[in-house]
Amino acid sequence: MENFKMIAKTFFGFEEILAKELQQLGAQKVVQGTRMVSFLGDKGFMYKANLALRTALKILKPLKTFKAFNEKSLYEGVKSIDWSDYLNENQTFMIETTLHSELFNHSQFVALKAKDAVVDQFRESVGKRPSIDKEFPDLRIHVHIDRDLCTVSIDTSGASLHHRGYKTATNIAPINEVLAAGMLLLSGWDGNSHFMDPMCGSGTILAEAAMIACNIPANINRKEFAFERWKDWDSELFDTILESLLKKTKEFHYTITGYDKAPSAVHKAKDNLKNANLDDYVTISQANFFETKKETDGPLHMVFNPPYGERLDIDMERFYREIGDTLKQGYPNTNAWFITSNLEALKFVGLRPSRKIKLFNGKLEARLVKYEMYEGSKKAKFN
Repeated sequence: MENFKMIAKTFFGFEEILAKELQQLGAQKVVQGTRMVSFLGDKGFMYKANLALRTALKILKPLKTFKAFNEKSLYEGVKSIDWSDYLNENQTFMIETTLHSELFNHSQFVALKAKDAVVDQFRESVGKRPSIDKEFPDLRIHVHIDRDLCTVSIDTSGASLHHRGYKTATNIAPINEVLAAGMLLLSGWDGNSHFMDPMCGSGTILAEAAMIACNIPANINRKEFAFERWKDWDSELFDTILESLLKKTKEFHYTITGYDKAPSAVHKAKDNLKNANLDDYVTISQANFFETKKETDGPLHMVFNPPYGERLDIDMERFYREIGDTLKQGYPNTNAWFITSNLEALKFVGLRPSRKIKLFNGKLEARLVKYEMYEGSKKAKFN
């Protein structure tokens, strides 16, 4: 099988860890961009990347790049691709667009022109045309225009890869699964200590932490990938790839604990972890973090997503001060990481973060911060 170029899309701030994930999986010519990483691999690797990558949102397979100065050159460029290789007249397709261009700034218009090009090619060659289906298309075509450069790709993933397939229940403000996995990898979580999420909500961070600890492929529970509807879909190859990934799972010898003070959240988190077949690894209980103390020996790795002011009516100043106090008083020998878009509130934690990483949670600019809680006082440690 020959290698071809692919593009893995991700969130801002995750490019480096996604590139590292790709290299570890065996990708070739891995190159970081902005919110994306390009690489080379064959069809089997395309299946593997969709199954295993934790920080990719989508994997695109570029078909052609050309200059587009106006609607005519856009239309001709899309039409110059032989669409019968990927689609037949009885199937369905849809067009998604990403535009960074003054020449083309209306996504609906670009999608329409691209659709016309595909449809006209079929009409002219077989007298019939495939139809549009925005919900469950057989082929998703992606048109990316950067200034006057147009790249037409097909989407190998389908719905965003953060749809892992284990979530049936979510809380008011669930964290995106790819964001959770990226935070965990940035925090250095590798499954070699106890783990805790003291404000676990519907359990996303716990599920992703358990999958990392056991090296379980991120999208093992997913129902479908776009490539399963392609003409060249090879189910035997897919099963072989899946089996080889499952052989690399490993045992985990520590604890993963989640707290939430809302009974409804605890219930949802337990359901989601059970769906993911991870309930053996994770213990979730109803507790207010501010009334807890560390219950495990040795180092503790903590990652959490505290509630944001935008969605919950809480006294931010007091809330963040209590986070700092609880960590200081109850959690020695702990590396505590959390994400917040309330950059003001960080002042009230009363501890100096040893790291601050800029990320985005949805449209909100956020910081992933790390607080190192030492055994005994810090002074004693360095004398």
